[in-house]
Amino acid sequence: MFEVMTKPIARTLVLNSADNVAVALATLEVGAVTREGVKLGKRVPRGHKFTVRPVGAGEPIVKFGQIIGFATQALPAGEWVHEHNCDMGALGGAFERDYDYCAGVVPVEMVPTAQRATFEGYRRANGKVGTRNYLGILTSVNCSATVAKFMAEAINRSGILEDYPNIDGVIPFVHGTGCGMAGQGEGFDILRRTQWGYASNPNLGAALLVGLGCEVFQIGRMKEIYGIEDSETFQTMTIQDSGGTRKIIEWGVEHIKAMLPVAARARRETIPASELILALQCGGSDGYSGITANPALGVAADILVRHGGTAILSETPEIYGAEHLLTRRAVSREVGEKLVERIHWWEDYTERNHGEMNNNPSPGNKLGGLTTILEKSLGAAAKGGTTPLTAVYEYAEPVREKGFVFMDTPGFDPVSATGQVAGGANILAFTTGRGSAYGCKPVPSIKLATNSDLYRRMTDDMDINCGDIVEGTATVEEKGEEIFARILRVASGEKTKSEILGYGDNEFVPWQVGAVM
Repeated sequence: MFEVMTKPIARTLVLNSADNVAVALATLEVGAVTREGVKLGKRVPRGHKFTVRPVGAGEPIVKFGQIIGFATQALPAGEWVHEHNCDMGALGGAFERDYDYCAGVVPVEMVPTAQRATFEGYRRANGKVGTRNYLGILTSVNCSATVAKFMAEAINRSGILEDYPNIDGVIPFVHGTGCGMAGQGEGFDILRRTQWGYASNPNLGAALLVGLGCEVFQIGRMKEIYGIEDSETFQTMTIQDSGGTRKIIEWGVEHIKAMLPVAARARRETIPASELILALQCGGSDGYSGITANPALGVAADILVRHGGTAILSETPEIYGAEHLLTRRAVSREVGEKLVERIHWWEDYTERNHGEMNNNPSPGNKLGGLTTILEKSLGAAAKGGTTPLTAVYEYAEPVREKGFVFMDTPGFDPVSATGQVAGGANILAFTTGRGSAYGCKPVPSIKLATNSDLYRRMTDDMDINCGDIVEGTATVEEKGEEIFARILRVASGEKTKSEILGYGDNEFVPWQVGAVM
């Protein structure tokens, strides 16, 4: 892994002794002389890079001790480095990496069981543990989305939830697919796993699944595949079988009213932190993401793993070019090869859709100082900490292994987080440098600002400021401990900023793969 300096003393930062670029910690004007003794020939915005020594045309640009791109022209020392003079070069397509499977596995020094952290959570009948207690209304198809929303609105208007203070709310999980798709194959399997993954997520005390009746995604087929029967905490119905829109809304409202006292039986109890499944997310990243919030979240993930818990790294297109750092941590060659298999799937997926892996960073990422996907990936992978990689999962597969795991998802945050929640995540931490506005019902989302300016501007959205790392008042390790402590408090019921604002009703976005017909 790359080394990170945790207490810079000036307005620039070199992250690794092998680097030929430094990061500007404030906007640097032409003629400024940096602590590296470099006189700047171009203005360098905050979070962006500049050369600390000359770099020839075609030579690699090195940050974090890793190649992030190549100079497209000769660059003198003090030159602003960005997309105008740095690109992927020969790395623009598929390229060879030294995966060196399992070579970097370091056994985890586990915290003794008696000393492990705890939180106050909801122990479900099947043994899973929730951090929230919602009632969900799932839809098999877009055609039943409206009635699901009407059901939730009717319950919220009725005031009945005031009688159940330990129920966090009733959420309609609506989406835009479920028909006009193949009835078998990759896309169908993803939707099936996502639907049942949400219905069985421990943050739901009960769930309804509402359909139209004639759609490709048949509720009865899903129930048969998973061996599910209707119960006091899970009910199903279709608009066509119930007699139409008004009747199914009435049916849904009555069933929700019957489910509320059942879900309300749940009580928080002391639970070991080993029952936490933490989803790791980043969005709206900037040049500070890989320096502050992401490595700090990686420290928190390591702490959770040492306490017996689970951390899920995802967003496969955003670890592209850094996956060789993860294969070295794989507990077996099989685990490492499964990750590489998913990378190859993405190379093929983007090619047949006339795209490329370097279509990321986004415009906002680039404004924040990120130039290539390799640079972004090296920072994003830091969220995964340093512990061994114990498993690799496909999208929305149930996460069963403890420790640090990877789930294959797109980089688009709502789609990625939907897969993690379907896999069983019961809490989420989300780093951002540009200021992503995001929530994730039924899972609380802790927002981590990469820089202090963002934290001040969007203080109503951000839970933790990681900008004090580059200001020299905190270390990455100290911030990681702070994040872990907040995770425990939020898991015990403390509201996050996104929960207070009411985010999360519209962020259920299953990954849609395959032809829409």
